[in-house]
Amino acid sequence: MAAERVRWGILATGGIAASFTAALLDLPDAEVVAVGSRTATAAKGFAERFGIERAYGDWASLAADDSLDVVYVATPHAAHREAAGLCLEAGRAVLCEKAFTLNAREAGELVTLARSRGLFLMEAMWMYCNPLVRRLKALVDDGAIGEVRTVQADFGLAGPFPPAHRLRDPAQGGGATLDLGVYPVSFAHLLLGEPAEVTARAMLSEEGVDLQTGMLLSWAGGAQAVLHCAINSGTGVTASVTGSAGRIDVPAGFFYPERFVLHRDGRDPEEFVAAPEDGPRDSLRHEAVEVMRRVRAGDTESALVPLDSSVAVMRTLDAVRSAVGVRYPGEL
Repeated sequence: MAAERVRWGILATGGIAASFTAALLDLPDAEVVAVGSRTATAAKGFAERFGIERAYGDWASLAADDSLDVVYVATPHAAHREAAGLCLEAGRAVLCEKAFTLNAREAGELVTLARSRGLFLMEAMWMYCNPLVRRLKALVDDGAIGEVRTVQADFGLAGPFPPAHRLRDPAQGGGATLDLGVYPVSFAHLLLGEPAEVTARAMLSEEGVDLQTGMLLSWAGGAQAVLHCAINSGTGVTASVTGSAGRIDVPAGFFYPERFVLHRDGRDPEEFVAAPEDGPRDSLRHEAVEVMRRVRAGDTESALVPLDSSVAVMRTLDAVRSAVGVRYPGEL
């Protein structure tokens, strides 16, 4: 029996919105029926590109569309609170891009709003929905490498990004931490939970956002995470988890891996490879499938991407920005 189709609205028309829409169109049980943007021109152009029936020149009209089962919010970070909140106020389920919001206060407000309305809300942390990442977490949780002692992860892009680019614009939540650092931080949270202590150092741009940031997260039990993000240097984008009885190495693209290697003390290395049925390595479909599964079931959040975890990640990112001196317009 075919699964009931889920009708999507797309809020924003940038690059990640295009990538996610393309992924949805490859799913037989997903239907993209509307798109909304700040301008009618952008919305109509996006609709024509992807064969979407309705195009709205403002966010409120999209949010008010009663035919939608869920809205995907793909604006820059600084607009997530407004856009996702508008949709939740209108009674829509929401999948909101990462970083979830600009800060933990805004994240908490969205979660409170969704829970008060009994509506589904999820951060688009597709890494958590990736089958191979889920396999890695299961191995760690089952004690395959003993007690976790250290997590290492990095994500850096070489750029260069001009001053006018959104990644360097404080008004849009620019900087390496929210755009790229969210991946290493979320990876550490996935395996160890929220840290007890956060320290960080950064190189800041003239605009006041971080060009590169090094982070050291510490847990009460002694575990540590050594993390790095950058928009001024291309890194290996790798990760490693070391425990008391072994380690797991994840090669380039750790947040959407095609393989990882488990090294157990005293045993030959074991390689775990993505299954063919998992689809393209760069696919966003895993999070879309998870959202549609939860929406059909009437759930208000996903066990794979828990709301409390998303808020906790934002608290860590807040602590990183506080340590390095990055503050966005309008923040208290």
